[in-house]
Amino acid sequence: MSASASSDASASSNYTLVSSNRVFGGFLKKIKHASASTSTDMTFSVFLPPAARLTEVPVLYYLSGLTCTDDNFCQKASAAFAAASKRGVAIVVPDTSPRGHESIEGEDDSYDFGTGAGFYIDATQEPWAKNYNMYSYVTSELPKFVNDNFPETSKTLKSITGHSMGGHGALTIALREGPDAYASVSAFAPICNPTQVPWGKKAFEGYLGSVEAGAEHDATMLMKKANKMVFPTILIDQGAADNFLSGEVNQLTPAAFVDACKAAGQPLRYREHEGFDHSYFFISSYVEDHINFHADALYEKLASAGAVAPAPPAPSAPATEVDLDAIPEEFRATQGKQIECKAAVAWGPKEPLVTETITVDPPKAGEVRVKVVANALCHTDIYTLEGSDPEGLFPCVLGHEAGTIVESVGPGVTSVKPGDHVIPCYTPQCNRPECIFCASPKTNLCPTIRGTQGAGMMPDGTSRMTCKGKPLYHFMGCSTFSEYTVIAEISAAKINKAMPLEKASLFGCGIATGLGAAWNTVNVQAGQSVAVFGLGAVGLSVVQACKLAGASMIIGVDLNPDKFKAAADFGCTHFVNPADYDKPVQQVIAGDLTKWGCDATFDCTGNVEVMRSALECAHRGWGQSCVIGVAAAGKEIATRPFQLVTGRRWCGTAFGGWKSRAQVPVLIERSLNGEIPVDSYVTHVFDGVDKTNDAVEALHGGNCLRAVVKY
Repeated sequence: MSASASSDASASSNYTLVSSNRVFGGFLKKIKHASASTSTDMTFSVFLPPAARLTEVPVLYYLSGLTCTDDNFCQKASAAFAAASKRGVAIVVPDTSPRGHESIEGEDDSYDFGTGAGFYIDATQEPWAKNYNMYSYVTSELPKFVNDNFPETSKTLKSITGHSMGGHGALTIALREGPDAYASVSAFAPICNPTQVPWGKKAFEGYLGSVEAGAEHDATMLMKKANKMVFPTILIDQGAADNFLSGEVNQLTPAAFVDACKAAGQPLRYREHEGFDHSYFFISSYVEDHINFHADALYEKLASAGAVAPAPPAPSAPATEVDLDAIPEEFRATQGKQIECKAAVAWGPKEPLVTETITVDPPKAGEVRVKVVANALCHTDIYTLEGSDPEGLFPCVLGHEAGTIVESVGPGVTSVKPGDHVIPCYTPQCNRPECIFCASPKTNLCPTIRGTQGAGMMPDGTSRMTCKGKPLYHFMGCSTFSEYTVIAEISAAKINKAMPLEKASLFGCGIATGLGAAWNTVNVQAGQSVAVFGLGAVGLSVVQACKLAGASMIIGVDLNPDKFKAAADFGCTHFVNPADYDKPVQQVIAGDLTKWGCDATFDCTGNVEVMRSALECAHRGWGQSCVIGVAAAGKEIATRPFQLVTGRRWCGTAFGGWKSRAQVPVLIERSLNGEIPVDSYVTHVFDGVDKTNDAVEALHGGNCLRAVVKY
């Protein structure tokens, strides 16, 4: 057992936890339980993504092929868990047959019948009928068991996929149970017409008494019987070099299912891949596509329930009884009381911050009061302080990039508790079923509290901070230039306490934004060329992300050549100082350094002229240019329409596209694992709220990436 797994099996009243491993920010648990369907103990694995800590998540069932157990998929197709972690989908992997029951004669004589070959049907023939009931187990008993024992899994949102015999199981189960039971179905190299091939004939004769009895478990015959569209589309991937497809016997016969779908009007996405065989090398190469296929369908089904504007929590919600014993000792005396603390107050634009004693009220319903431990300054704070933000409100407490500890929670708060470490996120994630934005994989822009947040207020339309008898405006839903602040629960990303909070603070905005711009918004690929305009902290995080993605050419563009050395350390391969040329920088990049421009370009400056330059050096035909920097009030972007007509795409990103509460904790785990080092970003450290102005001055200097103020 690995070091990250449980050293001893543990048990609940319903099951034995065989092992638990941390993977891609989630947990992969191996479970053993008594099964009524098979009259024996059954083993399955369940992957719970990071999002499961916050809300119910949809479930994808994966059915394995002949001879396999749940271990084959879990150990050989880990890319599935990476994708499921990003998309917020749980994965359940059952065994392929009952095991551990009283031995049945002939059960272990061959690989394609008996142990490891349950074929996902309910046997009617003796001696198999008592134990070999995998259809009932997979479609009924197992989902109920998962929902009962893992309440973070959705009872209504599930999809199904599988490989070979498991692909047969996935197709037949989905077609029999229908779209009300499963949002989507896919398969890898499935046995498509089992009544016509040796594997299927042997199974049906043995378990059901005749091949004819297997017609109700034959995907091709079920599709012919339906004679209509059952699912919006079905996805099947098949290796062209599969020995069970092109060998002496074609056990898979995908052509029969393709023809049946065509005749019935069932949309089918059938892909045949040259050089791929029947193995898990094939599965692992395309499993991410299948996870995304199912995640899209699951969240579309969730969104199809309709959306109504969610109301903010009622301020008059009944008080929650406080269990002082469960609260860290340092916070017990302040529960339900006002706190007086120091804060750097911005009384007006273009004025220095003033260290004041302010009063922070207790959190109301749906709110969290946090102790700010470390605060990283972002240019957006300075941008507002300088009066450039058209939505800037004064007097206010700025700050939105912080590492904090929960001090107390308001009524109805369940996702965090006092003592938890959280990153306040200016982009919230409500996860309510009616929120089409949270349900959609296309955006992270949850609008639930946008109206009040933009007005500098908490969700009920009032402030939690006062100074000298005057209410203070909140800033970006965070206001972390204070020793204590109040945020909405849906803005609190709970993170691993192992992460030092001065480092965690960097993921509250700038670093996360740059990483997400490259990985989420643009999706930079290995071998591509990129140009990054502006080599501050955000620009360098874009560089870092592009290097990790495998970009072959990373051009750093900045007017300050002193930044080039640090940029090289982060991954830049080429540098351009526009002041060194007598022609537009876009012509230097698209013309001198490259023939047609870069596959991806990023503006990290907020200068609209630079935004234009970035677009116009994007590759003709397919280049993408991403706007990250925030422009000053009243500024507009411009280019000739011909730049877009010739294939360039202009896009923008907010917080890098990350769904804050679900995905920021994953970034923290990746940083803790060494994948995303952040130490080099912190160039200046200050102690105390009264040093915030010093941090502002440092940020104005040319050699500061991030100034962190520790409280």
